[in-house]
Amino acid sequence: MSESQVTDKKLILILKTCISMGICLILTGIYLHNFNETVEAMGVKGIIISAVCVAFGMVLSLPTKMYLTFILVKREADKNQ
Repeated sequence: MSESQVTDKKLILILKTCISMGICLILTGIYLHNFNETVEAMGVKGIIISAVCVAFGMVLSLPTKMYLTFILVKREADKNQ
């Protein structure tokens, strides 16, 4: 394996980890907002906490998916040549 393939594999692993963390944060925020009575009792602060979880989850998952797709398409194009 060449050095660039090893680097690409590490980068892909990091990006997949970021996607997983982002999805977990989104799901945590949804759970807190809809099903957790403690957050509901906190009022506005509870809403802010659940919204921050969803926001950070979106920040981690969406751009990472686009970059990961770009890398995989590029790799497939290089493989076909």
